[in-house]
Amino acid sequence: MQCYTQLTPPTAVTHSLSLPFLSPSANNLIVAKTSLLQIFSVKSIISNANSPLDKPASAIQESNRTRPGEGNDPQTPPLSSDQSTQRAERLHTTKLVLVAQYDLSGTILSIARVKILRSKSGGEALLVALRDAKLSLIEWDPERYSTTTISIHLYEQENIQRSPWEPDLGQSISYLSVDPRSRCAALKFSARHVAIVPFHQAGDDLVIDDYDPEVDGERIDSAVSSLKSENDAKPTDKTPYAPSFVLSLLALDPSLSHPLHLAFLYEYREPTFGIISSQFEVSTALQHERRDTVSYTVFTLDLEQRASTTLLSVNSLPNDLFAVIPLPLPVGGALLVGTNELIHVDQAGKTNGVGVNNFAKQSTGFAMLDQADLGLRLEYCVIEQLGPDNRELLIVLNNGELAVLNFKTDGRSVSGLSLRRIDPHCGGHVLLAAASCASVIGRGRMFVGSEKADSIILGWSRKSDKLKRQRSRVTSDQDPSDEPLEIDDDDFEDDDDDLYSAVKSDEQVIGEGSLLLSTGASDDYIFRVHESMQNFGPMRDVALKKVSYEKPRGIQEARAESPKFELLASSGCGSAGALTAFNREISADLVDQFNISDAHGVWTVNAREISEGTSVKVVNGDSATANEHDKYIIVSRIRETGEGRSTAFKFTSTGLEEIKDTDFDPDAGATVEIGSLNSETRIVQVLPGELRTYDGGFGLAQIFPMTDDATGAEPKVIFADFSDPYVLLVRDDSSVMVLRADESGDLDEVEQGEAVREDKWVSGSLYEDSNDVLRLETGDDSEDEAGNVLMFLLSHGGGLQIFRLPNLKKAVYIADGLSFLPPFLSTEFTVRRSTARENLKEILLAELGDATHKSPYLILRSTNDDLTIYQPYQSPLEGSSDTVLRFLKSSSSVPRPAAEQIYEDEQHNRIQPLRAIQDLDSYSTVFMPGKTPSFILKSASSPPQFISPRTGPVRSLSRLNTSKCERGFVYIGDDGSTHAAKLPSACQYSTGWVTRRIFLGEEVQALDYHQGKDSYVIGTVHTTDFRLSEDDFHNDSVMEDTSFLPQIDQGSIKLLDSKTWSIIDIHDLDPGEVVMCIKNVTLETSEHTHAREELVAVGTVVIRGEDLPSIGRIYVFSIIDVVPEPGRPETGRKLKLFTKEEVKGAVTGLSEIGSQGFLLVAQGPKCLVRGLKEDGTILPVAFMDMQLYITVAKELRGTGLLMTGDAFKGIWLSGYYEEPYQMRPFSKSPQKIEVTAADFLPDGKQLYMVVADADCNIHVLQFDPDNPKSLSGQRLLHQASFHTGHSITTVTLLPTLFSPPSSSDPQPPQSSAILLTTQTGSLALLHPLPPSLHRTLAALQSHLQTALPHPLGLNPRAYRAGSAGSTGPRSSAAAGTLGSVSTGMGGGGAGGDMMMMMGGGTVLDGGLLRRWGEGGSWKRWDGGQGEGGMGAVLKGLGAWDGF
Repeated sequence: MQCYTQLTPPTAVTHSLSLPFLSPSANNLIVAKTSLLQIFSVKSIISNANSPLDKPASAIQESNRTRPGEGNDPQTPPLSSDQSTQRAERLHTTKLVLVAQYDLSGTILSIARVKILRSKSGGEALLVALRDAKLSLIEWDPERYSTTTISIHLYEQENIQRSPWEPDLGQSISYLSVDPRSRCAALKFSARHVAIVPFHQAGDDLVIDDYDPEVDGERIDSAVSSLKSENDAKPTDKTPYAPSFVLSLLALDPSLSHPLHLAFLYEYREPTFGIISSQFEVSTALQHERRDTVSYTVFTLDLEQRASTTLLSVNSLPNDLFAVIPLPLPVGGALLVGTNELIHVDQAGKTNGVGVNNFAKQSTGFAMLDQADLGLRLEYCVIEQLGPDNRELLIVLNNGELAVLNFKTDGRSVSGLSLRRIDPHCGGHVLLAAASCASVIGRGRMFVGSEKADSIILGWSRKSDKLKRQRSRVTSDQDPSDEPLEIDDDDFEDDDDDLYSAVKSDEQVIGEGSLLLSTGASDDYIFRVHESMQNFGPMRDVALKKVSYEKPRGIQEARAESPKFELLASSGCGSAGALTAFNREISADLVDQFNISDAHGVWTVNAREISEGTSVKVVNGDSATANEHDKYIIVSRIRETGEGRSTAFKFTSTGLEEIKDTDFDPDAGATVEIGSLNSETRIVQVLPGELRTYDGGFGLAQIFPMTDDATGAEPKVIFADFSDPYVLLVRDDSSVMVLRADESGDLDEVEQGEAVREDKWVSGSLYEDSNDVLRLETGDDSEDEAGNVLMFLLSHGGGLQIFRLPNLKKAVYIADGLSFLPPFLSTEFTVRRSTARENLKEILLAELGDATHKSPYLILRSTNDDLTIYQPYQSPLEGSSDTVLRFLKSSSSVPRPAAEQIYEDEQHNRIQPLRAIQDLDSYSTVFMPGKTPSFILKSASSPPQFISPRTGPVRSLSRLNTSKCERGFVYIGDDGSTHAAKLPSACQYSTGWVTRRIFLGEEVQALDYHQGKDSYVIGTVHTTDFRLSEDDFHNDSVMEDTSFLPQIDQGSIKLLDSKTWSIIDIHDLDPGEVVMCIKNVTLETSEHTHAREELVAVGTVVIRGEDLPSIGRIYVFSIIDVVPEPGRPETGRKLKLFTKEEVKGAVTGLSEIGSQGFLLVAQGPKCLVRGLKEDGTILPVAFMDMQLYITVAKELRGTGLLMTGDAFKGIWLSGYYEEPYQMRPFSKSPQKIEVTAADFLPDGKQLYMVVADADCNIHVLQFDPDNPKSLSGQRLLHQASFHTGHSITTVTLLPTLFSPPSSSDPQPPQSSAILLTTQTGSLALLHPLPPSLHRTLAALQSHLQTALPHPLGLNPRAYRAGSAGSTGPRSSAAAGTLGSVSTGMGGGGAGGDMMMMMGGGTVLDGGLLRRWGEGGSWKRWDGGQGEGGMGAVLKGLGAWDGF
């Protein structure tokens, strides 16, 4: 009974699409990452070339191709010499801003845009193809600010697949193609079936004349006809689509027995698609017998008759063709892509081709132009047109290099093709690995997605445009402002007669000095990177390192805590190879520790003298100006007697100096809040009983008491907020007071209305809506009198009221249902027959984001310190062009369990408010102090993330900007000490984890951590040319007369320092030898003394081709101390080869085994136990024959139990005996499993094994010899299967942690968990649950499956129902739609039945359980434990104390 929780989202981009989705004029980008669908808006800003906004561009340059570890910064590759000396230039840069993202219960196979007649947003719809022949049509709903599913289409009925020898749906290649005029869509699924979905379009029932909009241009009466057709649409057309139907390709043409690819074509009046196919199975091995067997056929569809007509057919095409790319005007026709050639076919069947390497002529007799000197490999290339009305196509090769294909035309006919590479100096190598997709998002801008490297926004321009831009630089530099400026896409438009004039000022030259002198075509392109989207996949291996964080001086651990681990994972392929460090908490860089103790609150102020007269806006005491440093720091203290005291310090060159001889009175009491007004010329100190204002030198200007003149009461201030020129005060009698500063800085109370005066208030917040984002009405005041400062008040009844200051008589917005936490908050929201409310204690409206984009968010804090975030948006009113303000619940935090800490003084438990911080290392963030402190960090392309600092409990925190700590923060620890710190450099927070990239420029195959020398040992691989050598196996081979040589991998073993992240030693392997596994082991090095040493074992395989038996090698290294290089102390370590042995078969697994210091080796189909001898050999002492190919060999430390997994047969549990040495199998899996990774999962006295297969499933097997179903332990019990949706690469048992004992449980409980990594770059956790908790969460999961809406109408229950084995089709219940019917908690169909037969256990979906907070409080199911109890249960879900 386990729970699977995804820790980080997938990062590998599989598909992308550009379309107007949010509105008819919007420019949106849809990005698919396997099971994650993201919607972005494209934003253009103006920034300097050396500004922080261009950091992603510099992180993707050529230096990744240099040899690592030779003086280069491993975090971001250094710039070229030309780029480093480039002077500052103002650039038009394109960025992505996240609008929404959805975790799907399905695997995305393809996406396409569809223009429907009537959409809620006026934009186009999105058609998504998913695994198992599913289609979902969605549109954007501006009223709910979310997507809405229009329809779901399923094509997996049993009557379609009548041939028993046809492959299953999961094994067939499926893809989607849509007619350019959105008349229909075709989903190719199964082996030879196509599903056609017609869509209603304007003019369906009209008489079609000879007019063709693509040929004759825009029709004058098109708008009138479209409007008439929409108004006169039949009442029966309630849906945008017509009934779909399925066609067999063999029914279209009997020769389509082996379809390769199809796509709809342009310039046809009826839906027409082209398909490449073969009558025989295409095989490279049979090239001499089956040559040029591929045909290209064009069919036109009659949607009403459900028939087709063949228009043309081109036969005898090369066998290596694999894709059809339709081309719009001015080229037209289709481009057929092969591995060695490109062929263009026009509407009349005329062909033109070009061969791109030496194998083109050898593999086909098709006549084509020879450009073999290019030496291109077109496998897995991505081709996209360089903008509309362009005759050139951009080709992204499988190694990331760029090429441009040009069509030579004679009138409207294509007469030839020419291909050229992009020079590296022109940005031809800005991509480091193969691309998966490409989408044009504007003139001169393209999004290029990748599964093997970072996805980027690519921009381009002409060299001639650069010359013109240099001449006009004087006019472009007239604005000296350094602030990024947002611009519209229309600003890029210029003369229509110049195709590239729109991007003349949009691009930056890479290597400006050398570009204009480089060789090549004068009209060649110049490419640069606008923005990059990080990708952490594929993760091939991981290593854990126990880290010790730097603690401030004098800090003692107040509580026992578990050790913390840093996770290092390999990521990227080819030249994009890198290592990524993952940390769950922020380890801030400590800058200074102030000599301040017993502090309770801290604030910083950047005060100005009136004589300076410079206007700078300040929010909550934090200067919004990054260039000016803070001058003062005010600290509030609590004495042992409970009395408060405040102290003011001034920053000097030597440190802090207490302010004396001023009007600041330290004995006035504890400070509640500090802020500044009147452009930082007035410092305001909020005390419980009064307000004091000072000038820039702390000269007392005014004292404003809290005494009520009418009643004589003296309420105390418990909270305050600032927004120049207003101050909001919340007092202990639940009343509020608003003060306003006049031009001289004196404060005066703003007159309140009856509603504000008589109601009871819990909290409040001020927000300056300078850009009128919320668009609230001005109330009774005129537009001139109404200000842009809004006041948000939270009432005792849980309602929200918004006032536009200075008018406090009438609220401009009232939402009484805020405490119900509805998914959509509006003024009309009401809840009937319910009293379930969330106990809210604080409200804050603040901006979240980075330097690229930031926007306001409404943040709510409950009494349990749970945070709920609402995003404001404008919802259109029905039948009107006006909009109304609504709030969308974007996320809810489930903070980690609070530390066991009790404050001695009750004053310490005073609620510390949320702190909004501007420009914290370019982030606009919110910090929650307390026992479980947390930052809310958001980048432009990610949702808000909750990340805790590694500081322990924090009493107070404020932004700090000094010469020593720029754009950092100052905080008060749990013991009252004060420290200055900064966010760690070169780190990202978009995944909810603190990630840090170390670029190596080579692909990392395996790694492990050497604890004794605090170093990582990594195995990398790079490609080299392969030539046949004259050896015993190739003595009759002739010398190859070709320059286009095949590529072969060559590995190397490197030693990486864990502190500087630099390579300090390299051991190169032979050509064709690749590292398979690396393991840090403690082995016995002497048979006589039985001495043991921490060594590094490496297993390799030598690639020799399919006609020769494979061999492997075992290396054992020790890390020794040597004399370091001058200036590089980290080089004081070196790899020393201890022993090396060549064995038969690839060495695929290594592990320690037994108690005598022996090594378990998986080599070929055998498992051997080996021991080191005095002469350096590795003597085998025991062995066990396996089946075919071993993928996993691990031992459960200290037990003698070991598991071995076969790539085709399944998993075995064996035992190892030392007296005498022998290995004996105990049990095996009950069915065949294609094992890719596995590990043990002990849970108390139960032993489980977690196995990952090739079909993205994980299987939980149990060894229980007492169970009769196990046949006395000979069979492993199959407890559960769970479909993850991601290809799992590693399964790692995390170290067992011991929690500190408590009085109720004297025995420290063990914490075991399994860490899973995937090809898509995501992390997941599988951890066992107690039976009672599992039953509770299983009931909650069943409730959420029906209570919550699911994106695209998919069924999470069926999606997670993994098959019991890795082979065989998934059942219809596993189709993953709400229309499916399944039984049991784990899923239905064959997978669910098998789980019930094999033990009835289930794996819970932690991602679904975490959505418990999405519904309103009245919909939350408490499981019989009460709302607080269920919330407490979910706090620890998916958490492991080691991170």
